[in-house]
Amino acid sequence: MAKPASALTASITDRLKTLIDGPPELAKLDRALRLLAKWRSELVVNAILRQSGNTVQSGPFRGMIYGERAAEGARAARLIGSYEASLAPVIEEIVTRGYDLVIDVGAAEGFYAVGLALRMPQAQVWARDANARAQALCAQLAVANGVAARVQIGGLMQHGDFAVCAAQPTLVICDIEGAEAELLDPALALGLRDADILVEVHDCFQPGLSDRLSDRFRATHAVRKIGRILDAACLPDWMQALSDMDRLLALWEWRGGPTPWLWMVRK
Repeated sequence: MAKPASALTASITDRLKTLIDGPPELAKLDRALRLLAKWRSELVVNAILRQSGNTVQSGPFRGMIYGERAAEGARAARLIGSYEASLAPVIEEIVTRGYDLVIDVGAAEGFYAVGLALRMPQAQVWARDANARAQALCAQLAVANGVAARVQIGGLMQHGDFAVCAAQPTLVICDIEGAEAELLDPALALGLRDADILVEVHDCFQPGLSDRLSDRFRATHAVRKIGRILDAACLPDWMQALSDMDRLLALWEWRGGPTPWLWMVRK
């Protein structure tokens, strides 16, 4: 007798039927593939949790307890330590620079806010996100890692809030799904001229945005553009027993297009 389908399997099956209902369309298949890939990646996450627990296995934040679900994006890549692997050298540079204040704009569940609080015990961290659920997850992650006293959680940042950057060495990290086009303007947010800035730029939403932001800051900052990479070296040995598809999904970050980073250091 066949085992009854789990609630997740039943839910995904129902959603898949709805997605592909009606005449054949390429867009429907694209959406269906993405849904199935997300479903399968959750199964990969479950395997990682069984094998390795809920701590990050490698990368700049190795050892961080990461028991919370990602507010957005892939959890598997964060757990194995391959998430945004192209930033690993920049994170190490950030740690050596020893900022007094880190402002994480679009902190989500706190992967970077809490990770940097762990790596930089001298720093105060502002974790800012407009989403109340993300704020709650970030607070839980900070408590789990023993850094809640240094992680201040809040909502939206306004241009004037960056004035604090002039008072001490400050790092601004920004990942706000395209809203960086309006927020990161040194003509309106004068304090940004005094901060080092690491921003994920959503060229996938606004083509050419990374070039426009680079031009804004070129007079005051040394600007470096960083592309995406997938680091298969982070895959743990036990994943050799998995299919190629599951190993690829462990590295998948759910991105639908180009999202380069800009690392902008004050001159």
